[in-house]
Amino acid sequence: MIAQRLKEFEKLLAGTSCRLVAVSKTKPIPDLMEAYSAGQRLFGENKVQEMCEKQPAMPPDIEWHLIGHLQTNKVKYIVPFVALIQSVDSWRLLEEINKRASKVNRIINCLLQIHIAQEETKFGLDEKGLEELLQNPLLPTLSNIRILGLMGMATNTNDQQQIRKEFRYLRHLFDSYAKNLHTPNVLFQELSMGMSNDYKIAIEEGSTLIRIGSAIFGSR
Repeated sequence: MIAQRLKEFEKLLAGTSCRLVAVSKTKPIPDLMEAYSAGQRLFGENKVQEMCEKQPAMPPDIEWHLIGHLQTNKVKYIVPFVALIQSVDSWRLLEEINKRASKVNRIINCLLQIHIAQEETKFGLDEKGLEELLQNPLLPTLSNIRILGLMGMATNTNDQQQIRKEFRYLRHLFDSYAKNLHTPNVLFQELSMGMSNDYKIAIEEGSTLIRIGSAIFGSR
């Protein structure tokens, strides 16, 4: 079933610039291996501990994405292998990633998480916080991080117009900064938006990464 669902996503994304991140949180290694055997290489985890447990048990060519909220004291555990941290939501966290990455001689790719939903429980920078971070004069000195774009989670609602409005807003932010950034370690090329319940809208609004869990692995 997992392989069949992945095949359906492959067809859906054919001809687009959007890639699929298989969100494997709470799922056992055999499920991940079934996805891997079907050709999936991008895997997303919400929790640092779970990702650190799974990573050594899986093939080395997997691209691991941390998509959940990241605390500064957990950064050191994932910098040796993480491919993309999608959930950077503060300057302090960015500094910590840079510090830890320098110790293992890596450049860590990051996305800045933007708060676009109506729910207060979701994390992310607001528009003012995004501007302050990208205008910080110390940003060019963080030579062990690379900001590749933005990530956002839409409101958990059945109102498709609301979801579209939030994704469109995020795309507008992405486009406006992509044209005007001249910092060596900032290169806007990824826009991560869309999950199992709203990925079709996200693709229509220009997402380059969709984060899919239950629509691949089944409900938790």
